[in-house]
Amino acid sequence: MAGVVKPITIEEEYKKNPDISPEEIKKLRDWLMTQPHLPEKHLTDIDLLVVYHCCQKSIEVSKQVLDLHFTLRTLFQPFFKDRAYDKKAEFALNTVLCAPLATPTVEGYRVAYFRLLDPDYRNFNLLETVRAFMMVYDLWQYEEGTWPGFVILIDMDTATISHVTRLDLMVVKKVLYFLQECMLCKLKGVHFMNAPYFMDRLLMLIRPYLRKELLALLQTHQVGAESLYKLISKEALPKEEGGEYKDHVTLRDELHKRMHANPAFIREENKRRVNESLRPGGKPSPAEKEFGIQGSFKKLELD
Repeated sequence: MAGVVKPITIEEEYKKNPDISPEEIKKLRDWLMTQPHLPEKHLTDIDLLVVYHCCQKSIEVSKQVLDLHFTLRTLFQPFFKDRAYDKKAEFALNTVLCAPLATPTVEGYRVAYFRLLDPDYRNFNLLETVRAFMMVYDLWQYEEGTWPGFVILIDMDTATISHVTRLDLMVVKKVLYFLQECMLCKLKGVHFMNAPYFMDRLLMLIRPYLRKELLALLQTHQVGAESLYKLISKEALPKEEGGEYKDHVTLRDELHKRMHANPAFIREENKRRVNESLRPGGKPSPAEKEFGIQGSFKKLELD
């Protein structure tokens, strides 16, 4: 897992997705070239194919998601501005393990596994964890390309109610909106394993920001529950959870090495941002339509 990442090629993607043609990707490229506010010159055909694939091969939906995705990468500055694998990101991944698992779910979805490595609630910072994980995720997808979907698996083993009290609700709102509306892969579920006694309180906080479709896919698994293995085999989990995959420390160390080995990728990704002054026709940005005020979240009221 460590080392300089080799990106998937466009030839590999067309082989994976024989129902997608170069002509369809060219249509998306042609449209992109009419949108001067978007970072067209920094987007490859693989990027466009990934978007098209996750939008169920709809050109019109792909246009909307492309615009929203890069608009939010520009507006959500604490997550995405001038990213680098710095001391803050390193500390975040020493506090929270954010590890892609090698084995997909039974449906073929990729799994991102989260758990506290440092149980001291004073060291837990959701914003920095999101910032670090987004770099991990981007590099992961850069290497593997399209997936049928992905699942977030959160191990609550050492979490406490004090961790819940440190959640910044604005960060929760932003990250859940990004994940559901414009992540370049369909989020197919959020699963909590080793659910603690205060799980209901945590769910009360996040439920208002989840679409009905995802609410139906949100599941909790009690300590020792066999229900988790309907999602993913026990063998696919880290060793500490009774699985046959790597242990927590190995996964953490490999993530550090991987991120330190790929600074060029992160530098290049930082160029994929929106210039609102060039948005054609004075049209409102997708963020303005959603939140009421461009670049502001004062009107974000979710029932």
